[in-house]
Amino acid sequence: MISRIDLRGDALPEGPALRDLLPRADFDVAAALEKVRPICEAVHHRGDAALIDFAEQFDGVELDQVRVPAAALTRALEELDPAVRAALEESIRRARLVHREQRRTTHTTQVVPGGSVTEKWVPVERVGLYAPGGRSVYPSSVVMNVVPAQEAGVESIALASPAQAEFGGLPHPTILAACALLGVDEVYAAGGATAVAMFAYGTESCPPANMVTGPGNIWVAAAKRYFTGKIGIDAEAGPTEIAILADDTADPVHVASDLISQAEHDPLAAAVLVTDSPALADAVERELEPQVAATKHIDDRIVPALKGRQSAIVLVDGLDEGLRVVDAYGAEHLEIQTADAAAVAGRVKNAGAIFVGPWAPVSLGDYAAGSNHVLPTGGCACHSSGLSVQSFLRGIHIVDYTKDALAEVAHHVVTLAEAEDLPAHGAAIKARFDWKVPEGK
Repeated sequence: MISRIDLRGDALPEGPALRDLLPRADFDVAAALEKVRPICEAVHHRGDAALIDFAEQFDGVELDQVRVPAAALTRALEELDPAVRAALEESIRRARLVHREQRRTTHTTQVVPGGSVTEKWVPVERVGLYAPGGRSVYPSSVVMNVVPAQEAGVESIALASPAQAEFGGLPHPTILAACALLGVDEVYAAGGATAVAMFAYGTESCPPANMVTGPGNIWVAAAKRYFTGKIGIDAEAGPTEIAILADDTADPVHVASDLISQAEHDPLAAAVLVTDSPALADAVERELEPQVAATKHIDDRIVPALKGRQSAIVLVDGLDEGLRVVDAYGAEHLEIQTADAAAVAGRVKNAGAIFVGPWAPVSLGDYAAGSNHVLPTGGCACHSSGLSVQSFLRGIHIVDYTKDALAEVAHHVVTLAEAEDLPAHGAAIKARFDWKVPEGK
């Protein structure tokens, strides 16, 4: 059901050579980019009419309007299963606790007497958030996008989610209920690239946004790439990933269940076990079959994901080699199921989020750990972070110098300007003084 990659014996290669040995899903955003280009431009030129046409073409629904009526949000919350409401409220509470602590404060550095640089943090003015639809419904993604934006102080928040034929052209009612719980009343029935284009360009019903965040399929990723430079984006999210670094202390039942938990997202989802224990590898393989047989989404998601080239059990010589492998892989979600898991987790350099020990599975982080589950995929954890309050903040430097403070450093500025052959830069300094290079300077 899952392949093996044996990296024992020989010395592991460095850098890209090691990454090339590891499993990864095919996710060609560049090819998808050409297909989303005409969709995005249709939204640009035709606005809401294009959104309505694409909803019929892609989602099989006939819309009168793209914006979700306020009454539909209220009704969705009123009809929400009380147990689901309680779970969402707890998820929101925990997420707020974590994200509130991330808010940066203004800080002033006194560089010299009379010269200071202040860094203030300003939220983006308006964001468009995306909650995917399709194979599953993701109210948790509503929570993970909205909470950090709110805690950052974003004043204008809009959310889009695909129209659903089953619900009369509205997004899934649990998505709408989550929006209502969070106080987000600007919601649109738009999916995929059309939603990103709506936020980027604006339409008759939706003002343009400064930034778009949220996970989605390859068409969402391609649209984000198309608009990079015009709007801010969080990341080009690819298929979900789990990597588990485990030794012979790990419980194969736990390991198998966690691999399956991510495989049920999508046939391109990646499930990777890295271990120095052949016995654990064998036990996990034996566990996969009965656990898969006992669950849902077997043939359309889980089995293709586990059998795909993106999933594997990777055998290594020891823990040090295992750490090198998971750092090269840069997983979206990395579980550490080893002896002294906390110490091992402290040695990891590249991961979207790290889950320590047997009682912190990825499923906890997806819903109620308080952490954010919008995370870098496709190895991007080596240079990018998950969604947080910082994602919605801009740092602005405020430079405040007196005449004396500028005079004290003026000769250095002029010297560097001349070294870069930019004499007008130096002249802008000289114009402020009866210029004369100070003695000994």
